[in-house]
Amino acid sequence: MKVTPPPDKGSPDPNTAYWRENLRLIGKIFVVWFVVSFGCGILLVDWLNTFTIGGYKLGFWFAQQGSIYVFVVLVFYYSHKMSELDRRFGVDQKTARKSEPDEPE
Repeated sequence: MKVTPPPDKGSPDPNTAYWRENLRLIGKIFVVWFVVSFGCGILLVDWLNTFTIGGYKLGFWFAQQGSIYVFVVLVFYYSHKMSELDRRFGVDQKTARKSEPDEPE
C-alpha cells in the first residue's frame, strides 16, 4: 500500500513523513504518561496530598487510580489521532479497501 503525503506538506518520502508524525504523537503521549504516573504518583505526591478527592489524598488517588484513568484516556486519544493521521496520509481502512483490486470469486 502506497502512502500519499498530506496536502499541506510536500514531503519527498511519504512513508518517512507518516512515521515521523506517528513517533511525534507517541513521544507526546509518553511525556503525559510519565508526568502523570511518575510525576504525580511519586515526585509530587507530598504536595498533591494537601488536596483531597472524595476524602482521599490527591497524591494517593493519582498513584492508585488517576494514572490508570489517564492511561485509558491516552489509549483512546492515540486511537483517535492515528485515525486522523491515517486519513491524512490516505492509509485508513476505507481508502485501503477502495484502492485494493477486486478479488475474483
